[in-house]
Amino acid sequence: MPLHIYEGQSGKLITTILRPGHPTNGRQVVSILKRLVKHLRRAWPNVEMIVRADSKFSSPEMHDFCENEGIYYVLGQGANPKLKAIPQNLMDQALRLCQNKNKSIRLFTSFAYKARSWRQPRRSIYKAEVTNGEANPRFLVTNLQSSRAEFIYDRIYCARGRAEGFIKDHKTFLHSDRTSCHRFETNQFRLFLHSAAYVLLHALRAQGLHGTAWARAQFNTIQNRILKIGARVVEKTRKIQFHFPTSYPLKNVLTLMSKRLQMTEQ
Repeated sequence: MPLHIYEGQSGKLITTILRPGHPTNGRQVVSILKRLVKHLRRAWPNVEMIVRADSKFSSPEMHDFCENEGIYYVLGQGANPKLKAIPQNLMDQALRLCQNKNKSIRLFTSFAYKARSWRQPRRSIYKAEVTNGEANPRFLVTNLQSSRAEFIYDRIYCARGRAEGFIKDHKTFLHSDRTSCHRFETNQFRLFLHSAAYVLLHALRAQGLHGTAWARAQFNTIQNRILKIGARVVEKTRKIQFHFPTSYPLKNVLTLMSKRLQMTEQ
């Protein structure tokens, strides 16, 4: 089970780490974050960080580490009967409104909550949503105090859906899920090679295709439309020439991309 970590705005790959198939506990996640934060702060000492992840990564160790290191976090939170009972009135209100208006309803609130294993109360955000008459509650835990609950949920937490696209580029289009070797270390190395391919294609898109219609294309589109070109290879004494077909419909894009990458190398 690989753990993917990306820079949330650009989609740049930070690291991919192969993990055992059993669920990861809080100590294992913190051990990864410790090394990651150390490297990031070495390059950008004053940068502010926000860790965004689903409920599988919400643990006392994770909360404590982020708070000790001055890192903001917005994490999904699994619910238990005690936690569900606190905002139940809001869900009852959403159900009544949905019956009257016959449409989807979303209501938000936040409150202080302390689980038995937590060292202190923390801000919990609750979304009471009713869609087609069905309740769809969601809980978050965060140390962001000034922002509204709806803003944190919609603009910060739900924006993690972009990471699903990054993982799709990495896993589906670059086939990084092929970890069929018998040794764990071998599969980690295979994942490393796929990650190197992701870095190359991401740089190709971000630097070579910037400002074109392909600047936001998925990796498989770039592979099939731009990279997979029939060509004739001519080997000479001091150079190798590639002769591309003059009828290639995207030759202007290919030429622009090549010039930009040459300028980047210089």
